[in-house]
Amino acid sequence: MAIKVGSKAPDFTLKSKNATGLVDIKLSENFGRKNTVLLFVPAAFTSVCTKELCDVSAGLSQYSKLNAAVIGISVDSPFAQEAWAKQEKIGITLASDLNKSVIKAYDVVFPNLAGIGDTAARAAFVIDKQGVIKYAEQTPTPKDVPDFNAIQKALSGLK
Repeated sequence: MAIKVGSKAPDFTLKSKNATGLVDIKLSENFGRKNTVLLFVPAAFTSVCTKELCDVSAGLSQYSKLNAAVIGISVDSPFAQEAWAKQEKIGITLASDLNKSVIKAYDVVFPNLAGIGDTAARAAFVIDKQGVIKYAEQTPTPKDVPDFNAIQKALSGLK
């Protein structure tokens, strides 16, 4: 079960790969500046994860208008995430939780997915500028996607 609404969001620093190399993605860098949407996905290059993040990428301006950064998190390496983003034209920041510390901190571990080991469960969190979780959802199965209308509604209620 995902960490609860009203909780302080566990901070993290994860690696991301872009054209300039490996960079750190630190959640608390948004605190005091913008809201954050965290999207946990099980695995790069899978059909549901690809569709979810491509759909979010296509509507990224909606999140920008709501003063929100969107970060996708999976247990894939930053190099695999970069290749996936390039191939599928995923425009959101992808962050690698290769050591699985963040999926554990947010309590969104999907144990032994399809026999390949522990991955992220599909989940979404809205975190306000003060670092407090305002929306939390873990989908019933990895094939279900979060309720993006509810995510945008939660964001629209924030300053």
